[in-house]
Amino acid sequence: IMNPRKLFLLDGIGAVVSAFSLGVVLVRFESTFGMPKEILYCLASAASIFAIYSLTCYFNKFKNWKPFLKVIAFANLSYCVITAILVFYFYQELTVLGILYFIIEKIIVVPLASFELKTANKS
Repeated sequence: IMNPRKLFLLDGIGAVVSAFSLGVVLVRFESTFGMPKEILYCLASAASIFAIYSLTCYFNKFKNWKPFLKVIAFANLSYCVITAILVFYFYQELTVLGILYFIIEKIIVVPLASFELKTANKS
């Protein structure tokens, strides 16, 4: 089991990387990935909010950190469901690189969120 503060830090750093990737890199190379710019900005905004939340939790030393870890875990899983729906909806516009980006994102985020839930549910 990982220290919950380290999980918040890992989640926060990952969310910063996602926000930058989505809001800067993928937007800049929209035609290379295929996801519409407006959608990318929305996803980057969500990742930014997750980053602020997780890093705030990291810097605060909560006595009862479990509900905070559950919130970010469910937020991450919800984000994955929403992006999967968006990939399905925009499938025709997405390039192989665009689909690959979102698949890799899920490969990273889903296990992290599940690990966060397991940690939060441990006594």
